[in-house]
Amino acid sequence: MDRAEQMRRVIEQYQQDEETMIRLFVKWCFANEVDPVALYTKAYPGQPKNEALASAIVEDDGEPLEISDATMLELLQLFGNDDLAFVLAEESDKKSR
Repeated sequence: MDRAEQMRRVIEQYQQDEETMIRLFVKWCFANEVDPVALYTKAYPGQPKNEALASAIVEDDGEPLEISDATMLELLQLFGNDDLAFVLAEESDKKSR
């Protein structure tokens, strides 16, 4: 495998992992009765509609999945979504009160 092929595979894997992170974010939001678009928009108010997020919402199978707040925060931060992690942490604090 040449270097270009390796880079292509790394990029593809990252994109797949990012898609999984988005799906898990949607699951967390639904499980916690939070609108994922509203939460995303609060974190990133100047960004246009996130197509990957919209797609994950439409494709959600409705099956509940228990994801701890801490796990979701770590996952968001792992992908550099610090602003979204901050807003999610605020939401998590609200529900624990």
